[in-house]
Amino acid sequence: MATNPTGALTYADWVRRVDPDGKSAVIVELLSQTNEILDDMLVMEGNLPTGHRTTVRTGLPSATWRLFNYGVPTTKSTTAQITDSIGMLETYSVVDKDLADLNGDVANFRLSESQAFLEGMSQQMASTVVYGNTAVNPERFMGFAPRYNTVSTTTAQTAYNVIDGLGTQSVNTSLWLICWGANTVSAISPKGAPIGLQHKDWGDVRQIYDTNTPIGRYEGYTDHFQWKIGLSQRDWRYTVRLCNVDTSSTSPGLLSTTPINLINAMVRMVHRLPTAPASAAPVQTTDAPTPSMVKKCAFYCNRLLSTYLDIQALNKTNVLLQMQQWDGKPVTTFRGIPVRTVDAILSNETRIT
Repeated sequence: MATNPTGALTYADWVRRVDPDGKSAVIVELLSQTNEILDDMLVMEGNLPTGHRTTVRTGLPSATWRLFNYGVPTTKSTTAQITDSIGMLETYSVVDKDLADLNGDVANFRLSESQAFLEGMSQQMASTVVYGNTAVNPERFMGFAPRYNTVSTTTAQTAYNVIDGLGTQSVNTSLWLICWGANTVSAISPKGAPIGLQHKDWGDVRQIYDTNTPIGRYEGYTDHFQWKIGLSQRDWRYTVRLCNVDTSSTSPGLLSTTPINLINAMVRMVHRLPTAPASAAPVQTTDAPTPSMVKKCAFYCNRLLSTYLDIQALNKTNVLLQMQQWDGKPVTTFRGIPVRTVDAILSNETRIT
């Protein structure tokens, strides 16, 4: 007996997606997330078909205090090249033609299913931007966390921009300060390829499934989704991580009566940047005094941390942490830098040492 192909919609699924009047139901997206880091990150075309190669200065030439009758030795600068890779996030939405045609509302039925695919891909992408590790999953790209994964400056240079929040358990979260720009950090797409998530509607096509014996065919509506993207950290100094922020109710946990002083930590984060962003700058264009380097800066944290900072913003003694209105929406800012919510940032991170 033929079995239903794995991942294919069934008649039972169709029944659960139709209103009593026979029209496609409006689905309440209980699984949706807020990942504003995807809204903010700049995307640039890479200089390689599979990534982007960056040349960075690693050493400066030295000059000589010359005495009369003594010569001056020649010196030079040194450089190194770093290659960031690109991953391909891809999926197909396949709906049996006869199933979609049951109530004559084919377009809305397919759109409903496609919205779920877009939400799922966005969540996977946000998680990879934060935690992607090519040493564990080589098919993906390297995210922020593996690049800033130690507080030991003898282990990694980036540790200078990793601040320890002193959490000791495995219930920690992180607060990130990221300054997006062409020469600081940006998302990258393959050279010559379209930028962003690509969607192709294949319409009525014949699909072949090999999950049955013998192999069967049927007509189906097919949507193809593909997202080719990577992350290029061209200047590591423009990203700062506050790690080991305890989210438990134990002292000095975030929820305790004596929580960690996030305001002081955020001051330290801003001063780790080579050039501090200007205060009171608009959310959409928070720039450093060198706008060619930095196009936008923002703090990124999960919902627990952003809630805590909203509460702290009500404390009028926190003059740098404010609730401001941008585009008619309340936004928490610190020194003019917006605080953005990223549900992909976990609250059960292990301690960073």
